[in-house]
This record gives sequence, structure tokens and C-alpha cells, in this order.
Amino acid sequence: MTAATISAFSAPPAAGFGDAVMQSQQTFRRALEALAHPGSIYELDVACGVPPGLSVGMTAILLALADVDAPVWLPADVDERVHHYLRFHCGCPLVSEPAQARFAVVPAGYAAPDLTQCHPGDPAYPDTSTTLLLEVESLDNADGGASVVLSGPGIASQRVLSVSGLRTDFWTQWRANQQLFPLGVDVFLIQGNRVCGLPRTVMVEG
Repeated sequence: MTAATISAFSAPPAAGFGDAVMQSQQTFRRALEALAHPGSIYELDVACGVPPGLSVGMTAILLALADVDAPVWLPADVDERVHHYLRFHCGCPLVSEPAQARFAVVPAGYAAPDLTQCHPGDPAYPDTSTTLLLEVESLDNADGGASVVLSGPGIASQRVLSVSGLRTDFWTQWRANQQLFPLGVDVFLIQGNRVCGLPRTVMVEG
């Protein structure tokens, strides 16, 4: 065990939600709204402690959604204090493969797994699929993000989404993922305290 690991376990983790019930419900509703209205950007107006390497938005969603029945995958070299934080506040199992996880978490600076490495769900239980939480550099066209056009349920006609910081083949993978419906992976794109939902039903052009 390294000195950093010993230090991570000896120090108390960063705080969770101040009001766990109210803030969890508020964050959960925002996450559902983001999935119900794909491509729209929502702010998570909740305060919580943030372990090293995670954003406020990523942390809040994990506090609201991860629990003992929702295994979480993290990249192998994520700060051990993140592991300690999730075990302490969420009680969630931490797994070694994205396909074993209900939530696959990719903080800023880490490579995202292929969507095909995540669990697409079971035909009898499509909701058992992996949800990917992916930190991106920007969700703004003004910041030079590449734009795609989204359509599908929850979008009246079309919606333009501009994102920078995705792997270059993300949208190609997404098209293949969408073809798996009702199976497939859902994704949350996160920047700071902002979140955008991409349910598996969304079709992409551009």
C-alpha cells in the first residue's frame, strides 16, 4: 500500500450533500429532465464536497444515483480518494470492467471506454445497462465545440449540440449504440455543474 493510499484512508473524505434527501431528489430530477430532453443543458444547483479529480456535477450525480446496488467503474489510476469518497458516501461496489458497472465514470483527462465495452442491458431488463458519466471540456458552441444535430423522443424537431473533449469516434460509436434500442448505453455529458443527457433513443447527424 502506497503512502498516498494510506493518507487517503486515514483522512476523512470530502463532505457529501448537506441535506442528503432534498439534494439527492433535486439532482435525480435534474438527471431525469436531462434524459427526457436530450441535448438540453441543465445546471445542478446543489452544493457538495468534491473529491480530487471529479467535478461538482459528476459528484452530485454519483451521490444521487450510486448505491449498494449500483456498481461503479473508474479508470484504474483515478485518485484513491475518489474510491474512498464513493465507498463512504454511496456504499457502491467498485468494479474493474465497464461492463460490470451500472455507472462508468470518466473524469476529465481520462480516456473513455468504447461504448461496446459497457453493458447494453438484457432484453428482459434493458434498464440494467451501463450509464456512462463523461466529463467534457465544453458544452458550448462559443468554446469551439464540434456540433451535431440530435433528433428523437424528447426533441420537438431537431436540436444542435456542441461538445468539445469527446474522443474522435464517439459519435460513430453512438450511432451503432442507438441501433441497439431497446438495448444500449445512456450517457451524461458533464462540464462543471452542467449536465446534458443522451438517452439511447437519440439519433445523431453531423
